[in-house]
Amino acid sequence: MIRIENLTKSVETSEGLLTILKSVSLEIDSAETVAIVGASGSGKSTLLGLMAGLDSATSGDVVLDGQSLNAMDEEQRAVLRGQLVGFVFQSFQLLPSLTALENVMLPIELKGDPEANAKAKRLLARVGLEERGHHYPNQLSGGEQQRVAIARAFATEARILFADEPTGNLDTATGTKIVELLFDLNREYSTTLVLVTHDESLAQKCARIVKLVAGEAVSDETNSASEEEVASV
Repeated sequence: MIRIENLTKSVETSEGLLTILKSVSLEIDSAETVAIVGASGSGKSTLLGLMAGLDSATSGDVVLDGQSLNAMDEEQRAVLRGQLVGFVFQSFQLLPSLTALENVMLPIELKGDPEANAKAKRLLARVGLEERGHHYPNQLSGGEQQRVAIARAFATEARILFADEPTGNLDTATGTKIVELLFDLNREYSTTLVLVTHDESLAQKCARIVKLVAGEAVSDETNSASEEEVASV
C-alpha cells in the first residue's frame, strides 16, 4: 500500500544545509499498523508529511497504492489524498466555523456523496457524540474534538490513515479512550495505519515499530505483542 524509496529531505537554514531525513526506505502492506518512533527532531513528522504528499522530498519517492507522488503536481496529490487518505493530528485541525457534524460531513461532501449527512451522523454516533453534532469545536473538550477528528478521518472510508501524535494534547485517561477508539475503527475499516508517536505504550499497539534517529531508520521490527496489546486496550 505504501512504498518509500530512498527518501531524503533537506532544507536551507542560516547555518547551511540541514538534512532532516536520510535515504529512508520502507514498505507497508495493506491493513498493516506501523508506529514511527524517535526523539524530538528525529524526522518523524517530516516523514509522515512526505508519505502523505503534504510536502515534497529532496530526493527519493513515495508510492501510494501504486501511484508515484513524484509523478504528480500538487493538485494531483490533493486529489489522491482525497481518495485514499485520512488524517488525525495532535492539534485536531477541525474547522472552527463548522459544527462537529459539518466537520465530519465536509470530506464526504467533497467527494460528491449525497448521503453525507446520514453517514456523518452515523460516524458521530460511532464515536459517542451523536448528541454533540450541533456544537462547534470551541464548545467541545479536547477528547471530544479528537473524536470528531477521528470520525472525519474515517468518513470517506480512506484506505490509509496517518496519525501524528493523536493523544499528544490529551490527558492520560482521555488518551487511552481515544487510542481504543482509533484501533477499534481501524480494525473495522481494515485501514492501513501509520502512527507517529513518542508514547511507547501507544507504539506497542502497532504490528511494526520503525525507529528514527537523526533522520535515519535505524530499526524496523515486527511487534509480536501487538495483537495482545490491541486486544487489551
